[in-house]
Amino acid sequence: MPILSNHQSSEFTKLLLMGDSKSGKTGSLAPLTRKYKLRILDYDNGLDALAQVVKRDNPKDLENIEFRTLRDQMVATPIGPVVKGTATAFIDGLKMLDSWKYGTTDLGNPAEWGKDCILVLDSLTFMSDAAFHFREPLVAKSKDGKYDVRAVYKDSQDAIEAVLALLTSESFRTNVIVISHVRYVDNPDGTKKGYPTAVGSALSPQIPRYFNSVALAQTAAGKRTIQTAPTAMIDLANPASFRMLPTLPIETGLGTFFETLRS
Repeated sequence: MPILSNHQSSEFTKLLLMGDSKSGKTGSLAPLTRKYKLRILDYDNGLDALAQVVKRDNPKDLENIEFRTLRDQMVATPIGPVVKGTATAFIDGLKMLDSWKYGTTDLGNPAEWGKDCILVLDSLTFMSDAAFHFREPLVAKSKDGKYDVRAVYKDSQDAIEAVLALLTSESFRTNVIVISHVRYVDNPDGTKKGYPTAVGSALSPQIPRYFNSVALAQTAAGKRTIQTAPTAMIDLANPASFRMLPTLPIETGLGTFFETLRS
C-alpha cells in the first residue's frame, strides 16, 4: 500500500526557476555545488557567471559541474539569420536525457542519478527555440515551399511539454532545475501575469503545473534575490512554504531552498 512518506517528492526536488535576463539565474546555482553534482544541459551558452562564482568561493567544487553546450549554428543570409545545415541541438538534448553520453563521457541514464545529483536545463527558453528549429523542416509544405507555421508551433510545444513531463515524472529519480526567462502576458480579465518563456504563447501558462516548486530570481534596488513567495504578477510555490523564507539572498538562496525542502 502506498504511503505518503515514500512519495518521490520526499526524496527529489523539481524546481522551475524563472527570472528576467541578467537576474542571476545561472549564477545562483553556485551554492548547490557544495552538496550536489550539477549536470547542465546548456542551451544558453552562458555558464560564465557560474564558473566565476564557484572559482571565487570554492574552486574545488568546479569538479562537481558537468555540462554539455547545445546550440544550433546560425549563419547570416539576405532574409536574416538561419540555421546552418541541420538543426540538431534539440534532438541531441533528448538523447542526453536518455543517456548522458558524448565523446569519452558516459554518465548513464539521468533518470537514475539519484539524490546527490541535480539535472539543470538552462534554459527552457533556448531549448524551445531549438525545438522550433528542429521541427520546422519536418512540417508538410506545399509545392511552392509554403507551410502553416502554426503546425510548427504546435509540434514544438508538444515536444517541449513532453520533456517537462519526463523531467517531473516519478520515474525520473533525480533532482531537476529548469531555468526559464519570464514572459509577461495580458490576460483577458485585464491583469498581467508572468509565465515561463517557451515556444509560442499557448504553452507558457501550462508549464508551472508540472512543478511543485517555482521560484523567481529578481533584481530590486540593485540587489538580487531569490523570491519564493508569490508576487502580484508571478505565482510562486514550494511544498514547505510554512518554513521557507519568502526572500533569500541570491548568493546562498538555492542552497537554502534545497536544504529547507530536503531537511
